[in-house]
Amino acid sequence: MRSGVTASRRGAFRPDPLVRRATVRDARRLTRLVRASRAYEGPYAPMVEGYRVGPDYIETHRVFVAADRADDRVLGFYALILQPPELDLMFVADEAQGLGIGRLLIGHLREEARRAGVSALRIVAHPPAEGFYRGVGAEPVGTVRADPPAVMWDRPEFLLTTG
Repeated sequence: MRSGVTASRRGAFRPDPLVRRATVRDARRLTRLVRASRAYEGPYAPMVEGYRVGPDYIETHRVFVAADRADDRVLGFYALILQPPELDLMFVADEAQGLGIGRLLIGHLREEARRAGVSALRIVAHPPAEGFYRGVGAEPVGTVRADPPAVMWDRPEFLLTTG
């Protein structure tokens, strides 16, 4: 078995993630993760078509990456905006779905926001991710209406407390 990888109950290999601050060198990998996400196939594809997580975005915002300790493979990431307090981006690589990476990132997000003095964060979710956010304790507070041509569908809005 490779260093940094543990076996699951089903015998499949699982990554050993470490959450770290993103660097400008991560920009291309984060962009690829966003553009390749199966959550944005079909009618959602235009939302990420041409999307870019640039070095300037990483330098400006609090962007954190969950990376495999063994090979630094990016498993997921999030971006925290402090003014106003909001989760701006959160993606988990398709091959890492269901491995607890999203929950790991949410736990880190809560701690990071708490350290910054934020007690609650706004989340405007991708509709297929609604169940995930409910599952991690985010409270539904409304719906953000479609805003064509940028966003063609309504999105659920949540409030995630950090305490």
